Parts: sequence; structure tokens; C-alpha cells
Amino acid sequence: MTFASFIIQLLNGLASASSLFLVSAGLSLIFGVTRIVNFAHGSLYMLGLYGAYSLIEALGRTPLGFWTSVALAALLVGLAGVLIELLVLRRIYRAPELFQLLATFAIVLVIKDITLFTWGPEDLVGPRAPGLSTAVEIMGRRIPQYDLLLIVVGPAVLGAMLMLLKRTRWGALVRAATQDREMVGALGVDQAKLFTSVFFVGAVLAGLAGALQIPREPANLDLDLSVIADAFVVTVVGGLGSLPGAFLAAVLIGVTKAFCIGLGFSKLTLVAEFVIMGVVLVLRDLTAGKRLEQNVQQLDRLSSIGLLAAGMAHELRNPLMPIKMLVQSALQREEGLRGKPLAVINEEITRLEQSI
Repeated sequence: MTFASFIIQLLNGLASASSLFLVSAGLSLIFGVTRIVNFAHGSLYMLGLYGAYSLIEALGRTPLGFWTSVALAALLVGLAGVLIELLVLRRIYRAPELFQLLATFAIVLVIKDITLFTWGPEDLVGPRAPGLSTAVEIMGRRIPQYDLLLIVVGPAVLGAMLMLLKRTRWGALVRAATQDREMVGALGVDQAKLFTSVFFVGAVLAGLAGALQIPREPANLDLDLSVIADAFVVTVVGGLGSLPGAFLAAVLIGVTKAFCIGLGFSKLTLVAEFVIMGVVLVLRDLTAGKRLEQNVQQLDRLSSIGLLAAGMAHELRNPLMPIKMLVQSALQREEGLRGKPLAVINEEITRLEQSI
């Protein structure tokens, strides 16, 4: 592979990563707040493609008609997501994960049948984006202008979502619910409305991802399952509920798939995705386990030193004091370490070191 081919494949991977990130960001956002593994998220992506196709045919293939159709398709998919949340998902928030997965898979089948009835079984090829239908020459190779636009869309949506989550009250509630949704409910926040709004935003992102793909791939009935597989891999690799992590994982997966196709291994793209996911999970578990073991050992060692010093200081006044302190410290340490994050354990170690 020449350097020019390398650059072109890299750009193709980044263009695909943008749409993959939009789908994964919506999936990650919904799971982070509602704790529901939404298997029907790929169906929302598919509806975005079909909706954009019909709206472009109705509003015209002009620049205004095209971009208005893309925006309307995303909003209509968001409303469809709200309908799904109100009629189905709201009733199963407390249900076991397997039941939730089966319920969302049933939604996949229903949406597929509705799509088949509405648009038929044939693939629907959308138009090129007006004003972006030509290609740009880079190092003697040509790449569509629309792909270059998609490369910009992903970071732009990421920045907008981070601003929304960090600068608005809704974003603060979403971040709080991601950490502890029971506490959010105890503080008087209407969880039902919050979950519905989060599902709307996640569905809009999925619909936007599908609508933006209309110039690049035809709308067909197999998109839902193929996209959700990629989205689950990206969500797991990037970290559940993490938008920056989802973006980096989407770039990694998109570029890897592009290079697999460029090197002639198109049938191994799915294998490469799951290999990446497996490696990341193994490394993450090893790192987390090693850090936790090191912190616990360090805390135990410092606690023993502190108990010895305290016992020596109180030995003449009360011979039973060291034993009492040892029992109290052991009980507190056992209860205190349960469920505590590594950052809290590190803070305890620092305080203990200073006291010693």
C-alpha cells in the first residue's frame, strides 16, 4: 500500500467513524441514564435513512430541500424514539436485563415489518448532496467532498454534546443520573421526563447518523442489525456512558474497518472489531485489578504502620488501646473499601500518610 492509498483509507475510515460515533453516542447516552441496552437503536438509524430518502423526494433535491430533509428526518426519528420509550420501555426499567433485551429486539422486528410495508423490500438509493457531489484530489487520489464534510461532523457533534452536558441544567441532571439515578429521583427530579428527554436526544443522534448516510449507501432492511453490532462494540470499547470514549473508539473501529477493506480483507472487518474489543476489555480488567490490589496493599501497610505508632504512644496509658484500635481499623477498612472507587482509596492513603 502506497502512502497516498494510506491517506485515502484513513480519510474513508474517519468519514465512516463520524456516523458510527453518532449512533454510539446516542446508545451510550441512553444506557448511561436508563440502564437499558437498547437493541432497537440500529432500527432508529435505519429509519433515519428511509425518512431522509422520502423527505428529499418530497421537498426536492435542492440544497435547502436536502439539508431540511436531513434535519426533519432526525427529529421525526427522535419523536419515534419518544413513542417507543413511552409505550414500551417505561414499563420495563426495573425488569431484568434479559427481559429488556428481548423487548427491544421485539421492537426491532416490529420496525422492520413497518419499514417493509411502507417502503418495500428494494434498496433505495438516495441522491448526492447538492453542492458536494464532486470529489477532491489528494495526492493523486480522489475522495468525495461529502466524506470530508462527515469527518468534520463527528467532532462538531461531540463538542456540542459536551457543551450541552456541562453547561446546561439538563446536562447536569443527565450526568447526575448516570452516576446515581436513585439519588436524582430522591432529590425531586422527575425521572420519567428525564428518561424521555434522554431517549429523544439519543434517537435524534441515531436518526441524524442515518440521514447523513443517504448519499453514501442505499437504504435497506439489513442496516439495523449491522449497525447495532458496530455500535455495541464502540460503546463497550469506549466505555459505557462516555462520549469522548465513544468518539475515540469509533475512530479506531472505523479506521480499522477501512484498512481491512483497503487491504482486501473485507470479510474480516467484524472479526477485527471483536478482536479490538476483546483486547481492550482484557487490558482494562488487568489494569483495574492491578491498581486496586496495589492500593489495597498500600493502604493495609500504612494502616499497620499507623497502628503500631499509635499503640506505642498509648502503650503506657492503656495496654488494651492498640488491640482496640486494630479491631476498629480492620472493621472500618473492610466496610470502607466496599464499592469505593480508586480515587477515594487514593485519598485515604494520602490522608493516612500525612497523619503518620
